[in-house]
Order: sequence, then C-alpha cells, then structure tokens
Amino acid sequence: MPLHLWSSARYAVALPPGHRFPMAKYRLLRDGVVAEGLADAARLHEPAPVPADDLRLVHSADYVERFTAGRLTHAEERRLGFPWSAALVERAYHVAGGTCWAAEAALVHGVAMNLAGGTHHAFPGHGEGFCVFNDVAVAIRRLQRAGHVRRAAIVDLDVHQGNGTHAVFATDPTVATFSMHGRRNYPYALSVRDADGAPGGYGGRVDADVDLPLDDALTDEPYLALLEAALPAFLAAAQPDLVVYLAGADPHEGDRLGRLRLTFDGLARRDAYVLATCRDVGLPVVVTIAGGYGAEVADTVRVHLNTVRVVGEFA
Repeated sequence: MPLHLWSSARYAVALPPGHRFPMAKYRLLRDGVVAEGLADAARLHEPAPVPADDLRLVHSADYVERFTAGRLTHAEERRLGFPWSAALVERAYHVAGGTCWAAEAALVHGVAMNLAGGTHHAFPGHGEGFCVFNDVAVAIRRLQRAGHVRRAAIVDLDVHQGNGTHAVFATDPTVATFSMHGRRNYPYALSVRDADGAPGGYGGRVDADVDLPLDDALTDEPYLALLEAALPAFLAAAQPDLVVYLAGADPHEGDRLGRLRLTFDGLARRDAYVLATCRDVGLPVVVTIAGGYGAEVADTVRVHLNTVRVVGEFA
C-alpha cells in the first residue's frame, strides 16, 4: 500500500543569519522525496492547520492565545529559540496538523509519516528548544477524544530527551513513553518547576516511563543492542492502540549537537527495527522526523530520506 506523507515545507520561516536551526532541511527533504519517487502526488499532502481548540487539549489557553497573538515575553522567545513572527505561527499550526492527520491515516493504513514534527520540548504552558506546540501530544489527545484510540505509546529516539512530552503524560497511565537520548545533552538540568506549574522547566528533564540515557560517542551496535533489549518489553507493557515514533536524525555521527556516533546504516537499521517490532505485534505507527543538526545539512536530509524509505517498506 502506498505511503501517505504530510509536508509543511511551504511554511518556512526566515531566521536571523547564523541561526542554528536548519529550516532548509524540510524543503530539501520534500524535494528528495519527490525526486526519488518515494510518494506519488496523491499521497504527499500539505497539512491543514490544527484547530486552536485541539491545541488546548494539551496546551494552556493562555499560552496558545499569547503565542498566536505575538505576546510572548522576550524571555519566552529566548526559551523557545525562535523570534516570534506571523510566519512562525502559521508554521507551528501546520506542523502540528501534519502529525494529527498522519496519526489518523496510520490507524487506517498501518503506517503514515509527517515530514516534520516531533516537537517534544513543548510543555503545556510554554515552548522551548525550537518546539512551539507538542504535535505528538496533540495528535494523541485528539484521537483519544474521538474514541479512536484508548492507549498510546511514544517511542522517542531523538538524541535529546523529550521532556515536554514526558511532562504532558507524566500522570496519565493511558500513554506510555520510551526515550533513548544523550546523557550529557540538552535538556541538562535536574527537573524543576517552572512558572506555569509544569515539572521540568527550561532545561529540565522529566523522566520517561522507560528512560535510557546514553553515553557520548555510542556507536551502532551497542545502541541497537540497547534498543532491542528494551523496546519489545515496553510495548508489551504499554498495550497501545497506536505508536508514535520520533525518528530523530541527530544521533548521527555528523550531527553538531548529537554527541553520538551512529552511521547512516545504523540509523536505517534503527528505523527498520522499530517498524518491524511494531508490525510483528500488529501496532499502527505514525512517524515524525524530530531533530537533526548536521554539520552538513545534506547529511541530515539523507538520514531523514532513509527513514522515509524504511517507512515506505512497511506501508
């Protein structure tokens, strides 16, 4: 069955010179998907914006309104990592929409993918670490509200711990979280309480249900061995109706922020293992690309394209 993909590449944001966020990777990824024929035109979708009411299933009404209206404080913008703009608002709504619609499609087709998303540092009352809205959490809450899923599992293999996602679901037994991330990477500090009352304020960690911090310079084989030792038991305990997989590119050895040493082949094997493990127990999967900050943006795009290829093999 052909793979359904969502791309919000059209909603790029102009960033200040020297900004380290690789906005260009989204257009390059979409172009690569088209050039390689990884999805036909009928199945490469542009997402509609997520309704604000759906955002409020996860985020406080105050945060949604103030971000949308451009009333964040300077400190909040610094924590977010982006200067506010109307274009940023448009992008944030469409990126979250992409994961929401891909999640719905995954329930129908078994697997679907957002060529963006995985904004796992966004807390209920604030954004941080280049993450405005928590698309994964919003997608899950929408499906639960509609009665399409009761339980969900999040498999987060971005190199940075998904502190915002873990905070959203910390007391919710219907959503299980799994994270493999750099021990000495962002977010660095011990968990604290921020002004919005959420655990794990700026820079704070919030443990996942299965939280596996990794030492610097970890390579393919020990990484994959850890994943293979932990993931099946996690899924068996979680008993989810849907898995959300954050396939971060930033564990790659060429990533400026990653500190790990996974190769292109190792990351493709990682993706294949996650998809195969879910398929073997009959679980639908929605995939987001999460982070990637390669010294060469082409390397980051190559990792993401490899993920699309692997996902396509399971469609």
